[in-house]
This record gives sequence, C-alpha cells and structure tokens, in this order.
Amino acid sequence: MFGYSMVQIVRSHSHKLDKSLRDIVLNLYKPFKWTPCFLHNLLEGFIKKNKRLSVIIEFEEDCFEDGCSEIHQLFTKQRKSNIRNLFSAVSCCSADITPSILEEVLTSCSHVKKIYLNREVKTLLDVALPTAKAKNVIRNGTALTGEGITIAIIDTGVYPHLDLSGRITGFVDFINQRTDPYDDNGHGTHCAGDAAGNGLASSGLYSGPAPKANIVGVKVLDQLGSGSLETVMQGVQWCIDYNQQNPENKIDIISMSLGAAAQQYNKENDDPMVQIVEAAWESGIVVVVAAGNEGPEAGTVASPGISDQIITVGALDDRDTAEDITDDDVASFSSRGPTLYGNVKPDILAPGVNIVSLRSPNSFLDKLQKSSRVGSQYFVLSGTSMATPICAGIAALILQRNPELTPQEVKELLMNGAVNGAALQRDPNVYGAGYINAENSVPK
Repeated sequence: MFGYSMVQIVRSHSHKLDKSLRDIVLNLYKPFKWTPCFLHNLLEGFIKKNKRLSVIIEFEEDCFEDGCSEIHQLFTKQRKSNIRNLFSAVSCCSADITPSILEEVLTSCSHVKKIYLNREVKTLLDVALPTAKAKNVIRNGTALTGEGITIAIIDTGVYPHLDLSGRITGFVDFINQRTDPYDDNGHGTHCAGDAAGNGLASSGLYSGPAPKANIVGVKVLDQLGSGSLETVMQGVQWCIDYNQQNPENKIDIISMSLGAAAQQYNKENDDPMVQIVEAAWESGIVVVVAAGNEGPEAGTVASPGISDQIITVGALDDRDTAEDITDDDVASFSSRGPTLYGNVKPDILAPGVNIVSLRSPNSFLDKLQKSSRVGSQYFVLSGTSMATPICAGIAALILQRNPELTPQEVKELLMNGAVNGAALQRDPNVYGAGYINAENSVPK
C-alpha cells in the first residue's frame, strides 16, 4: 500500500492536510483489497482523475490573492477541479478537487498553508425569560428591548412569523439561493424567536429578551439541519462584508446554534471555523455560539465554541421554576470543557430546556415533532441551540444600553453578571461563569 502515489503524498505532506482529509484520501484505497493486483495502477489512475473531494484551502499570511491565482491556474488543467468560494477574512477558499490535482497542489503551490476537509456541520438541538431575568430590564426609566440592534441568525433560515413582523431586515440563502425569508427546517425560526420574538401571537407570553431587535436570516443549513464548513464560512464572511458595505446599519450580533465535532490541530486557531468567527469578532461583531449537546462527558465542546475569544453558551435547566434558582442546574446534555486545547468552556449558561418559541409551519421539525407544537404558532425545543440566542438577545440589551461596547466588553459584562457560578465554587468547565442574568449584566 505504501507504494501508491497518494499514500506517499499523504505521508510526505501530512502537516498540510488535516486528519479528516488524510483519512478520506487513504480510504480511497480500500477497494484495492478486493481488486486483482494487475488492475491496481489502472484503478488508482481512474480514482485520482475522477474522484472529487470538497476542501477548504488556507493560504499563508498575506498570500491570499497570489495563492488563489496559483490555484486557479492549476485547476485549468482539469475540469473536475474548481474554486467555489473565497473567504478573504481568513485567507481561504473552498474548492472541489481531484486527488491528482491535490497532489499537484501539495507539491507545487508555494502559498498553500493547509488543506481541510469540508466537513459536515449540524444544528445543536437536543419559562426561559424569567429565569434569565431578561424581562423588564429598565435603565434611566426606559425598558430595554433591543431596539436598534441587529442580530444575524446563522442557521436554517427564518420564517416570517407574526412575532417577527417588520423586523426581518435581511435574508441570504447559501443552500438554495432563494431571496425571500423562509425556513424549511424550523430550527432557525425557533432561534430567532428565542432572541427576539415579541410574543404578539401569544399576548406577550412567549417572547425573547430583545423583542424589538432586528433579525437578519443567514441560511447555511439545509432542510435536515445539515450544512458544511464551507456554507458556515460563507455565512460569517457575508456578515463581515455586509458591515463593510453598510456602515450605518451594521449587524451587531451573530448567533450560531450549530457546530461540528472539534478537530485536534496544533492550536485552536488552525480550525477554519474558529478563524472565521474570530475574524467577525475582531471586526466588531459580538459572536455567540452553542457549546454543543454532547454532555455530560468532559471535553465535548463543539467547534467553533472552542474559540477562546467568542461567547460559548451552555444550557441551563431551570426545572420550570423561574423564581426559584436553588434547583437550577446545568442540563445533562450540555457539552462540558475543557476544550481540546485546555481552555475553560463554556463561558456562561442560559435556559435551554423546554423552550417555547416560534413555529415554522410545514418545516421538517414541524412535521417530524408534531407533539412539540404549542398551539398553532409556537413550538417547544431543548438544546444549547436555544440557550445561545437567549444569550444573544441579552447581549442586544447590553448594546442598546451602550452601543460603543466592544465584543470583549459585552462578554465580560455577561460573565461578571452571571449568578450561582464561581460563588458556589462550581466547576467552570461545566457551569462557566454561572447562570446568565440580564439585570446584573446590563450597565446601570
């Protein structure tokens, strides 16, 4: 087996290929076990020229344009290889590539730093507001509602629900390229309501912490709640570009209730999904992401929640007793730290069990879980997926109070305002800073 050219390439250039991609390439040789030896060279040649791999190519620092040009010239040799999308914020591009062209990229392209498998990304799905103390937060005689703040929901889309009427100010679709807001899965709509539903269809009963915030729907996951590293990166890059093109009407917060199993690299910033969310953070966008639903085991925080910069949210189970916090605890499914790189995560817990929010009629989840419907307009779900937009909604209240705050300052206010965490000497890799509390976190 070691005599095959792609095996030799993988061994020689392993530092430039992430483990998932190395495994995929080596698995291409599995059929050889049942193929006569005299056909091996013919089979290898066929696979190398015809098999297509979906990858993310990262270039060396300050070599983005030269690297893309170099790759483009190489790809002209074979129709089955092509550049799909560019991610200038993190000096990457996505591409479809054959093993034979991959071999040439590794041996002849001087600007390529690393190549990653375009791995799958999924939704993180497995009474809230009173627990989070996010209703009727009043400062200077004014009740904070998130008015004037824009939250991007990077997810499965957003259905134009009555509780969001007039506040879906933007929509982009990287799955089906549709222009009008929709949600064929239902997850993203629920998350939008968790953050900013105004409860109009329930006389205010089921509302989010920021009921007047604007919503931008960024669809990066399909009808089944599945997407890829590429589509998620497209969504975050779009938000960064949007702010550059709309300086007077920016996206203030990104809420991402999605993720993938964290991969072991030399350092967390080698992960392309971490790179892109940190680029958004550095551009001034508050990024709030889900920790994941792989608890109660330790070391299960998903990517991009492993980033040491952005706000990673775990799920709190309030036991349906909003006023009594003595029985509150971390949800059993909520992912625990430390991260693969030894960092403490999550940063904070927010309500994530049996959360009632917006229903997207006839969506995948709506048809699959009919028993989860609450009346005709609402739906109940659990997961760190729900905790994340609740945290994003409270971040909107903080920014309404002081729009000049940096993402790091917003994070510090949320963590410093948390309750029942460090004071009880609980494990920060389970509880983070504690339970989110808007009344404590929003500046006086």
